[in-house]
Amino acid sequence: MEKEVIGLSGSGSAMDAFEKLEKVGEGTYGKVYRAREKATGKIVALKKTRLHEDDEGVPPTTLREVSILRMLSRDPHVVKLMDVKQGLNKEGYTVLYLVFEYMDTDLKKFIRTFRSTSQNIPSNIVKSLMYQLCKGVAFCHGHGILHRDLKPHNLLMDRKTMMLKIADLGLARAFTVPLKKYTHEILTLWYRAPEVLLGATHYSTAVDMWSVACIFAELVTNQALFPGDSELQQLLHIFRLLGTPNEERWPGVSKLVNWHEYPQWSPQSLSKAVPDLDEDGLDLLSQMLQYEPSKRISAKKAMEHPYFDDLNKAGL
Repeated sequence: MEKEVIGLSGSGSAMDAFEKLEKVGEGTYGKVYRAREKATGKIVALKKTRLHEDDEGVPPTTLREVSILRMLSRDPHVVKLMDVKQGLNKEGYTVLYLVFEYMDTDLKKFIRTFRSTSQNIPSNIVKSLMYQLCKGVAFCHGHGILHRDLKPHNLLMDRKTMMLKIADLGLARAFTVPLKKYTHEILTLWYRAPEVLLGATHYSTAVDMWSVACIFAELVTNQALFPGDSELQQLLHIFRLLGTPNEERWPGVSKLVNWHEYPQWSPQSLSKAVPDLDEDGLDLLSQMLQYEPSKRISAKKAMEHPYFDDLNKAGL
């Protein structure tokens, strides 16, 4: 690819220049490049985001989100936001460049490498990744921040150290105007909590814990736990495994805006869906997959679960 040098003005030194090396992704909110910081030679991930067209300068909501991202990136399990630059694109619109540390892979790719060789991810690695995920999520929740879109694709990893970091935090709220719909990737529903699918307007940190559960099962089996291709299909996948919810199991469920009469299924054993998980792991998974959001285990409590007792937590 042709190399492009961009000089950006903004915070930090006035004219830090980055050399774009290659486009590594395109999300709902902009393009992501692997780039080299010219002054230091350091490789970074550069996320380019266009702002609302009708705003003079950078909207305060965006500044707030950026400051939240900066604060959260003190945690080792949240991808580090190193700098923010402001610039103008060819059409004269304001663009922000968010400069993140560069990570060489993500959990989606990591799982795919095992799936392609029909091998399971070793259970001690699953445990370490899950602990790191719970730790990062607990940190965010402790600061009152929900992620709302946790999935393997936005959990970044360092292959050498097996360090896991949460990415794409808060962007959905900061940049409310998607540039365009995903072209190559359907917005996935696989990790979405049932209360969100059923149209709950007020939701809590429990939505992230549902996503964590789905990621946990996928790490063990290399397959998505609930691979629905529509909101209805997604709910039916969940109901088939966990049983169709009712007022007794989940008080208030029938008042949710998208609630209909659904086929009646009885709960199946989780060990059928996730056969290679030990008893402690299944217990933790079931506590994360409670229908009633207030009954779902918190990230902080999950870290204390016996499943993690034999994990060497030093350095995690």
